[in-house]
Amino acid sequence: MLDTHCHIDLYKNPKAILDVCEDKGIIVFSMTNLPSHFEKGLPFFHSKKYVRMALGMHPLYANLHKNEFSKFELYLPKTSYIGEIGLDFSKEGIETKEIQLASFNRILKLVSGKKKILSLHSRKAEKEVFELLMQYKIQNAIFHWYSGGLNLITNIANEGYYFSINPAMIKSAAGRKIISKIPRENVLTETDGPFIENQRIPLNPGEVSDVMFYLSKVWNLTFDEVQQIIMINFKRLINTFK
Repeated sequence: MLDTHCHIDLYKNPKAILDVCEDKGIIVFSMTNLPSHFEKGLPFFHSKKYVRMALGMHPLYANLHKNEFSKFELYLPKTSYIGEIGLDFSKEGIETKEIQLASFNRILKLVSGKKKILSLHSRKAEKEVFELLMQYKIQNAIFHWYSGGLNLITNIANEGYYFSINPAMIKSAAGRKIISKIPRENVLTETDGPFIENQRIPLNPGEVSDVMFYLSKVWNLTFDEVQQIIMINFKRLINTFK
């Protein structure tokens, strides 16, 4: 199974979760919320085969960004994966809008022209995130848990960016409507664990079978055919590094 957005470092026993992923061959992009979190996890993720740790600067941690940029620049050459980054203009994040914009611009400037894959937070700021990706000519990006306007989906997809779908999205009417607008060739899967739960138990990395079954139903394909499409999309994304 493929999980392009998960937070292994935020589970109760991250090392045990990491070991299970490696043992089962689950492909995971493990997000971090700050460079100092990336720094702490690096010894555990180093040289793993299936799990990659991403270097993050979460928009909801905007008040901490200023003191974290030196570490972001230090560790940028050590990973091809950047996340969780982006903008959040919801009620929760709007107070730090200007700090977020300054940070996101700085991050995109740092990664522009480099072979990186970005996992993006874009709540209530989807248009702004997309426009900045275009401005900085970012090639490889995944819109994590997209919840924005339907009209923007086509523009995002036409630029070759991806959308990672999680089990929470298939449970809401708004989420299902968004999924229906995403072209198959732009779909990837995620759990956003441990934030998404099933019967009050956090999803483990790679627990995306509910999404696969849902897609098999709406696409009128078998589970295996859906899995094949997702992996083709993933390989296309990864091949941009070659």
